[in-house]
Amino acid sequence: MENRILITGAAGFIGANLVKALLKSERQVQLIGLDNLNDYYDVKLKEFRLREMETEAAENPANQWTFIKGNLADKPLIERIFSEYQPTVVVNLAAQAGVRYSITNPDVYIESNLIGFYNILEACRNHPVEHLVYASSSSVYGSNTKVPYSTDDKVDNPVSLYAATKKSNELLAHAYSKLYNIPSTGLRFFTVYGPAGRPDMAYFGFTNKLIRGEKIKIFNFGNCKRDFTYVDDIVEGVIRVMKKPPEKKTGADGLPIPPYAVYNIGNSHPENLLDFVRILQEELVRAGVLPQGYDFEAHKELVPMQPGDVPVTFADTSALERDFGFKPQTDLRTGLRKFAEWYKEFYKV
Repeated sequence: MENRILITGAAGFIGANLVKALLKSERQVQLIGLDNLNDYYDVKLKEFRLREMETEAAENPANQWTFIKGNLADKPLIERIFSEYQPTVVVNLAAQAGVRYSITNPDVYIESNLIGFYNILEACRNHPVEHLVYASSSSVYGSNTKVPYSTDDKVDNPVSLYAATKKSNELLAHAYSKLYNIPSTGLRFFTVYGPAGRPDMAYFGFTNKLIRGEKIKIFNFGNCKRDFTYVDDIVEGVIRVMKKPPEKKTGADGLPIPPYAVYNIGNSHPENLLDFVRILQEELVRAGVLPQGYDFEAHKELVPMQPGDVPVTFADTSALERDFGFKPQTDLRTGLRKFAEWYKEFYKV
């Protein structure tokens, strides 16, 4: 098959949804998924996503799906995968996620996000890869006060190790694009949510706590805004970007101009956390996850900002719209409704 796509982090939230979408929408593609299935959060969720991918693959036999359990930091394994499958496109979504976790567990971020990403870059250098797409993050904007965040903004002041590793990915990718003429595109994702998402994300953690009757903490006394982006919109953006690598060009000096790009993918509509929590509560009640008349006021606590957090995220997606004719559209209520319905079914609430 001419289209051979390697997706790292394939059992992760975005990775699994990307695999399913490609199996459903493409024809004659070979998909290779890599994931180490670590226990940063409940492995049952990753196993659930893998089962969904297997089902989708069975329903679309024109495509091939192969899953490999392994670690991005295992350089010999990465070399073997590239040698055996010769991927034409690489989508690197594997990374240790989470801002707060990076404060107490830095080692795993260095291993996955720096050493692992370096291994991918080296493999792309040594094999004929047409396009490397990789996950960056809105976290790279750090304490920037100018909004909306633009990819033209300076991002040299990260407020977490996680953000620093993601900015490092962009720098490394630029260097490899310049030195070896590897087309690469970084995507800064903004607060991705949806069914079967990550339990460490606010909407999922809030739901777990509310069911147990615990209080949820709303940081910065509720004065935070987040650009929540539904996972299907993220996946649509990734697929469009995959198919259009930055052009290879030669500069006046006869050397390659780096075929390198970075885009924001966000909803461009920041939501106040208090409004977000209100909509989440209403949809959890509607889905039957929480009972009618649930005393929400008794279960929320307004607390100060915590280390590594920022008061607002807001994506300027004009470059994405210009180059790909795409802008995320899913409104928060629609997305949270789908999450609440999935949660009820998955956890048999």
